[in-house]
Amino acid sequence: MASEQGKQSNRISSWMMFLLAAACGLIVANLYYAQPLIGPISMATGLTVATAGIIVTVTQIGYVAGLLFIVPLSDVMENRRLTIIMLIIAAGALLTAGFAPTASVFFIASLFIGIASVVAQILVPFAAYLASEDQRGRVVGNVMSGLLLGIMFARPLASFVTSLWGWRAIFILSAIVISLLTALLSFALPVRKPFPAVPYKKLITSLGVILRQTPTLRRRALYQACLFGAFSLFWTVVPLHLADQFGMSQIGIAWFALVGVGGAVAAPIAGRLADKGWSKVLTGLAMIVAVLSFLLIHLFQGSSTFALILLFVSAITLDMAVSGNLVISQRTIYSLGSEARGRLNGLFMAIFFIGGAIGSSLGGFSYTQGGWSLTTLIGTILPLLSLIYFLTEKNTTERIEHTGHNS
Repeated sequence: MASEQGKQSNRISSWMMFLLAAACGLIVANLYYAQPLIGPISMATGLTVATAGIIVTVTQIGYVAGLLFIVPLSDVMENRRLTIIMLIIAAGALLTAGFAPTASVFFIASLFIGIASVVAQILVPFAAYLASEDQRGRVVGNVMSGLLLGIMFARPLASFVTSLWGWRAIFILSAIVISLLTALLSFALPVRKPFPAVPYKKLITSLGVILRQTPTLRRRALYQACLFGAFSLFWTVVPLHLADQFGMSQIGIAWFALVGVGGAVAAPIAGRLADKGWSKVLTGLAMIVAVLSFLLIHLFQGSSTFALILLFVSAITLDMAVSGNLVISQRTIYSLGSEARGRLNGLFMAIFFIGGAIGSSLGGFSYTQGGWSLTTLIGTILPLLSLIYFLTEKNTTERIEHTGHNS
């Protein structure tokens, strides 16, 4: 059986890279299908619209829990087997959501959709493992492009499918797709047995040790938490702003959401440039772009055509900044040590995903209290904080090859 220590330096094939990118996109999209469907879901399950907002929160709670308690298993458990198990759970949870007769059943299904969707964060480090050192940034960038496309397409796709066949259809269709993906990956993925094995309790305990002893991880996670917080704030509030300020319909807002897809192009480009040693420069550039994206729409408000064009531009540039820095950060933390790669990725994703949840909450509060002006001001401040913190960074070299069985 293959192991970490016995891994050969073969280059990952284009087919495998495409498969992993597509898989990550299809899996992570499950987290976002419910967001634009709160209205019809609440009507069908007897919830008020305000209470139905908890659906998104429950899914996020499940995802963070999975990042902290499931993803670390990829450092000790054979990765293909773990992937298949989680995908089976995801398919079952999606089917349950699609046929849920009551709100409580839908909430439970949403929790497990969130937990099982962390398999995407098992496949990303799997791709890094399969790649040779000189192509790792490009491979992670391409795979993350698939993941980001899944995030960006999920909302408009859910709205479109719902308009044709009702809200349950998107969950049932996704369950079918995930089932087919499970069968394909069970044949296509190579065996990856991490070595050496660590008891699960010790594995989870080591998360705190890794976080405490790895300044690079803390920095990269906080950088991305601020950027993703701004990203989540923008996409939470901009549909309301488009409807209020420009009178856009739900279909128009769905088309606007597709604009963000253009930002995913930054991920593979950032990965290639990171392979050439541009990580630090690109990190600072991403933060500056994010600040300017919000600052421009804060300064130029109103219902003019120019203000609307700025919104389109900011949607693209903000997504470019977030996706580009995400790839650079993941490439950086993957270089810290192969034995703890799953735990590193789980901690990183959990911290920045919490940042996203905070950003969404801030967006709802700020838009209610101070409108678009206060919202864009907060959106400007979040990446600005990360830029200020970034300016204190020093050049350091870290490796944590043996964290886990020594801690």
